[in-house]
Amino acid sequence: MSKKQKKGLYRIIVTAILYGIAIYSSHAFALNTWQTMLVYLIPYLLISYDVLIKSAENIFHGEVFDENFLMSLASIGAIALKEYPEAVAVMLFYQVGEWFQSYAVDRSRKSIASLMDIRPDYANIEINGKIEEVDPEEVKVGDVIVINPGERVPLDGTVIKGTSFLDTSALTGESVPRSAKEGSEVISGCINQSGVLYVKVSKPYVDSTVAKILDLVENASNKKSRSEQFITRFARIYTPVVVFLALALAIIPSLFDGQWNVWVYRSLSFLVTSCPCALVISVPLSFFGGIGGASRKGILVKGSNYLQMLSEVKTIVFDKTGTLTKGNFQVTNVLPVDMNSEQLLQLAASVEAYSTHPIALSIQKAAQKPTKPFDVLDVQEVAGHGMKAKVDGKEVMIGNEKMMRSIGLESLPQGDGFGTCVYVCVEKKYAGMIEIADEVKEDSKVAIDLLRNYGVKKFIMLTGDSESVAQKVADHLGIDEYHASLLPAQKVEYLDQILDQRDPKEKVAFVGDGINDAPVLTQTDVGIAMGALGSDAAIEAADIVLMEDQLSQIVTAMKISKKTLSIVYQNIIFALGIKILVLIFAALGITNMWVAVFADVGVAILAILNAMRAMKVDA
Repeated sequence: MSKKQKKGLYRIIVTAILYGIAIYSSHAFALNTWQTMLVYLIPYLLISYDVLIKSAENIFHGEVFDENFLMSLASIGAIALKEYPEAVAVMLFYQVGEWFQSYAVDRSRKSIASLMDIRPDYANIEINGKIEEVDPEEVKVGDVIVINPGERVPLDGTVIKGTSFLDTSALTGESVPRSAKEGSEVISGCINQSGVLYVKVSKPYVDSTVAKILDLVENASNKKSRSEQFITRFARIYTPVVVFLALALAIIPSLFDGQWNVWVYRSLSFLVTSCPCALVISVPLSFFGGIGGASRKGILVKGSNYLQMLSEVKTIVFDKTGTLTKGNFQVTNVLPVDMNSEQLLQLAASVEAYSTHPIALSIQKAAQKPTKPFDVLDVQEVAGHGMKAKVDGKEVMIGNEKMMRSIGLESLPQGDGFGTCVYVCVEKKYAGMIEIADEVKEDSKVAIDLLRNYGVKKFIMLTGDSESVAQKVADHLGIDEYHASLLPAQKVEYLDQILDQRDPKEKVAFVGDGINDAPVLTQTDVGIAMGALGSDAAIEAADIVLMEDQLSQIVTAMKISKKTLSIVYQNIIFALGIKILVLIFAALGITNMWVAVFADVGVAILAILNAMRAMKVDA
């Protein structure tokens, strides 16, 4: 509990005690009107001074119709009618409601603040043979930092010395440590658990993973959901309307029967009841709680609008490699022509050495170093097709079926399983095929089945892989529709078609690994990047970032989204229903100001307590 909250709680307790003394005194002693007003005025001023000041300041700035004005008007009106107990009660219970709001928001902020603990305080850098602590923002790219056991990794970089395990739970929600050794990429925000690591910095702090994540979470509240926007607009219209209705209730009936005290009292009860606190507070708090709960599970949501849209997703479009499959390619089959398997691998690896694609890396890993290095010149990457170069003076092309057909090679052999076929030709003559397997993730099928239970109607896969591989993966996972052999630009075209054909009320989500899917992630209603730990492209392009490489996190995100929306709608229906009912009763004189206080503060507290449930994530 913060100092401000403790101070507010003490003020409420002291006021309640003074209020009790005032009630006792007014009944136990023969107090005159002025004495009675005085004993009630002390607790009233103690509990209401800030509301009265704020109301006056707002009126001076032209912002009249807010909850401060409503509470001030109602309580001062009650004093004018000599209903002193009601005047104090209105302000006392209003402050109780405000305290509950402050406490709930603080709890919600702390759920996100736990993620803020990833912010590094310092970096160890060697200066003149001594290790010194410096601000992470002062460290330059290329500097070597030293990370001791128990310290947080302050900047992204590559391990050049040492071995250890890294705790990534603050970023991913995953408790299993990750190993780090020479050559490993490490990202800021993790905790070094065991050995000392020497890391060569690859990015300045402003571009580091931790800086991007913190910026993302801190600005998540700036993007309001449609529900929040509706409540904000509703409150701006609703508040002045009820003020004028209360004024009409006080004046018009009094002109006919002359009972001013009766109708003014009813109008004041009407005003207290009408305060829109429960809606204005609980709806944003529900979304804030949902975003905080998601962050603890390693799911970063860039705004409550995306949390709301996720609950409306009926079509999910997947990338294949690294999303539905592991993306850990391994050479499983080599079919050479006029050379042996190792020679074919060495030839392909000499060209693929100029590519960082996972398939290229798997070929390099499988090939042994040639006894005589190849002379490789004029290397070119043909987007969506493959690579070509001059190797020992001969033109070598390595790529997919499209590349081979572009030079007239047909009747190419096909692989088996979920493998990708890479073809090699020398001087436009077919030289062999290398099959590279990519395993389907263990949780992919289960996740898709669960997402169907959450209302997703259609699953589509867009991939640059071959038709045969795409069909096998789609059949295995129960994907409804797939499109294979696509270039990055064609993925965008297909997604445009999907968006054009869908029901306007239904949302489309795209799920990719965030590295090469940025154009598609930004195009769809909800862009989801998974396995995005350390991926700049994912954090920049996606609306929702899943820090773990688990498809099941989408199910968790969907569950959080639907739970949050359910809580929002419960609060809207409950608050409006109770208020409308009590407003009618107040106007008819069936209820008094005590019931009005419950309809305002009581409903607000119940709505806030309900909103706080959004922070708890069982998934």
